[in-house]
Amino acid sequence: MALLDAYSAERPRLLSLAHRILGSTHDAEDAVQQAWLRAQSARPDEIRDPAAWLTTVTARLCLDQLRARRRREESTLPPEHLLPAQVAADEEMMHREDVSRALLVLLSRLSPAQRVAFVLHDLFGVPFVEVAAALGTSVASAKKQASRARLRLHGAPDDVGPAGGGPAGGGSAGGGAAGDGAEGAAPLSQAAVAEHARLLEAFLAAAREGRMEALLALLAPEAVRTAHPELLRDGARPRVTGARAVAEETRGFLDRIRASTILLVDGEPAAVIAPGGHPVALVRIGIAGGRIARVDIGPLPARSRLRAAPLR
Repeated sequence: MALLDAYSAERPRLLSLAHRILGSTHDAEDAVQQAWLRAQSARPDEIRDPAAWLTTVTARLCLDQLRARRRREESTLPPEHLLPAQVAADEEMMHREDVSRALLVLLSRLSPAQRVAFVLHDLFGVPFVEVAAALGTSVASAKKQASRARLRLHGAPDDVGPAGGGPAGGGSAGGGAAGDGAEGAAPLSQAAVAEHARLLEAFLAAAREGRMEALLALLAPEAVRTAHPELLRDGARPRVTGARAVAEETRGFLDRIRASTILLVDGEPAAVIAPGGHPVALVRIGIAGGRIARVDIGPLPARSRLRAAPLR
């Protein structure tokens, strides 16, 4: 009975922890349920501190899931594999737990060990002794994994290579730089990054709220929207020209716009479309004369470097 009481008390926290590690409500619930089944079959002398024991076992189960995903190369699911019920459950969890969409996207780029170490220690305050037990490593190694996670979340290269190419992954139009991850292009200045982020944030806000005049004021008269065909719904055109046409078309993409978050992608502000926290596509803008001249929608390059964007 004491173990059941401890599990009942800890279950909400374990679900929150597992969700941040796995990014999936369904997978988190499965991990927590598996932890309970293991607790029932464990010897009484194994569980001296039920809360710590359940945390360690849940984290180990999550780590196994992350490693299995990586072997299957499924850590980022393509749009067609995201079931509506899964997205709805993950969106509900994000809002209920007040989890940042940007954080889930950034966490998805960490290695399994880095993600577990960062979530356990930095987000849930689990001591490194317990983090090390969950990872099956030494305390020093656990600290190193958490440190590497922090570096990568802040955009340090660590073991991440240069950004891969993408069908719609071009840089700014009108002579703007493509960002510090684009080969042969100079990085954007701090002022340019801030202006770029400001315009992108204003564009997304106006689109979400259906403010047509605001969109037209942000777009250059001959603005162009391009999109990779695999990311378009039936009937949508790969290329749309003209500010009004681009602005009006945003009405058909409201669900994706609402599921987007602004990050620095290879040094350049971009909107990552991440329903339920799953990154599936990227929106870049090109700027000319202080207005948006180009909107490009394409896959998120697997090797791109991500970090938080300055929005103010």
